[in-house]
Amino acid sequence: MALTSPRDLPFASPVPAAEPSRDCPRCPRLVALREELRIEHPDWWNAPIRAFGDPAARIVIVGLAPGKHGANRTGRPFTGDYAGDLLFATLHKFGFSRGGYGSNLEDGLALVDIAILNAVKCLPPQNKPTPQEIHNCRPFLEKGIESLPNVQIFIALGQIAHQSAVKTLGGRLSQCRFGHLAEHRMPDGRMLIDSYHCSRYNQNTGRLTAAMFEAVFARARELLDSD
Repeated sequence: MALTSPRDLPFASPVPAAEPSRDCPRCPRLVALREELRIEHPDWWNAPIRAFGDPAARIVIVGLAPGKHGANRTGRPFTGDYAGDLLFATLHKFGFSRGGYGSNLEDGLALVDIAILNAVKCLPPQNKPTPQEIHNCRPFLEKGIESLPNVQIFIALGQIAHQSAVKTLGGRLSQCRFGHLAEHRMPDGRMLIDSYHCSRYNQNTGRLTAAMFEAVFARARELLDSD
């Protein structure tokens, strides 16, 4: 069955008021790719990716953009691609999920105390959004964060997510240099933790190991438990 409306997804966005329309027109290049893929793969989601997770979340993961064969195909962040295997295994290890991750929407996975938002909500060519596309999508990230009143900690996956998170939270990039496991106190007192993205490339090259990735969520858990 083709995924033709939000009702086709078996989960609700934790930030429904922050979601763009299925045919969001803000980025012509991304719209063109979306339309091509709707013809080529009419049974894929092929629309702005919705947020996923707990409306009462105290942690927000800021991702980059949906992967072609992952979220853009399935409609759920990090679902169906290589990056999701490490991400959801790590969330389970630290008690941030229930149910098993099966790389599909029928797996019954639910997140606990955590939500996933994206810096860019539509698939960009070669997984590389332009600065203007990142800027165009930032209002959705801002609104999503505003809609999650309990958030204390942000985890940015990669440089682009880091930059979007810092700008959204009112920080200064000159004072918040990206680095794996780097911590940045935002002007409102909340914490941003950086991580290398859990992409296939970063894992295959050894830039990011499972232990390195787990250390990020271990630190987030430690900060939550210390409050």
